[in-house]
Amino acid sequence: MGFLKRFLSNVFRAEQHRASRSSFESLSDAELEAHLGVNRYGSFVLSDAIRPSFDLQVIPREGYRWDLYQEEETGTRVPVIMASASKEKLFDLFLDLLDPLGPEVDVVLETSHDPNVEGHVDLYREHIDLPVLKSTLYDFEDLLLNDGCSGVAVLNPGPPLEVQFDEHKLLVIYGEELAELEDCLRRVGLRRDDALRFLTEAEHVHSTSDTYLEQFEQLMVRLGLDG
Repeated sequence: MGFLKRFLSNVFRAEQHRASRSSFESLSDAELEAHLGVNRYGSFVLSDAIRPSFDLQVIPREGYRWDLYQEEETGTRVPVIMASASKEKLFDLFLDLLDPLGPEVDVVLETSHDPNVEGHVDLYREHIDLPVLKSTLYDFEDLLLNDGCSGVAVLNPGPPLEVQFDEHKLLVIYGEELAELEDCLRRVGLRRDDALRFLTEAEHVHSTSDTYLEQFEQLMVRLGLDG
């Protein structure tokens, strides 16, 4: 089944950002098919998980930016790095970013496969050896890279440090000491640009399939999250 048919027969979920009308509303089938079939913008290659708006409110490109996340309950502000990388380096970069978290970590699987649930559901597993986790994630690389309804976060709660590989296939890094992780981004050619915009900041669409849902459920079992 082609990319377009996966969108239309399984999930065609458009997320709008500060827009009253969708850029997809008045498209012909041919225009929609042509747009969703584009996965390269310059040297940047998208995975199958996500596509930008038809009017390209944000053009995908590589880079990262620093920000601050403020916790609602405590008001604590935590440094954040958000990064975007081309498909051919994205998954290996994610796994490399896990090494500074230490030999034992917690993991959270994120799913938005259920259309009746707003947002995504988090499934938490504590205390897993990092080599075991990385080996398991390797086995599900296709799912994690190309399913627009699956994400994973890996964290060390003390000292607080977290790496997210979200359903938009962005890398989000939280923590007080991020220099080593920033070095990982630089080693694969990513450059800091605090004016960088990400696909999440404009209308975009996610793709998934029944096959990916089945694989996600298998990953849950492998990680001991089957109940």
